[in-house]
Amino acid sequence: MKKLIKLTVNDREYEMAVEPNLSLTDLIRYELKLTGTKKGCETGDCGACTVILDGIPVNSCLVLAVQANGRKVETIEGLANEAGLHPVQDAFVEHGAIQCGFCSSGMILSAKHLLDKNPKPEESEIRASISGNLCRCTGYQKIIDAIKSV
Repeated sequence: MKKLIKLTVNDREYEMAVEPNLSLTDLIRYELKLTGTKKGCETGDCGACTVILDGIPVNSCLVLAVQANGRKVETIEGLANEAGLHPVQDAFVEHGAIQCGFCSSGMILSAKHLLDKNPKPEESEIRASISGNLCRCTGYQKIIDAIKSV
């Protein structure tokens, strides 16, 4: 039986009926059509599905859509505005920290969360903040350099 939920995604309010076993990743990707959130391992290991839920980065594959009821979600689509890309997005592009792009949205959201809390983090803090996000293409140095440059 579907359950009615209300949530805010990228400052837009939604009210919808969802199956109790629907993941937040599937809600975002398939119901809201926000495909920047990637569906990777579906076990919380790769971080490709990272979103910011009430100010905290989470693996959206491990969160049920019903658990997001009444909460605020920020996805990669919520970062850019009319003025252009978010500074973290710009830095990733500028430093070649995006290769295939599969991990990028999760990496960028994890980095944004860190920089919102600590605008000048040490490299060890940067590494810790993205430790839940796996990248198979760039290695991590370009990503770390991008985050340092913001």
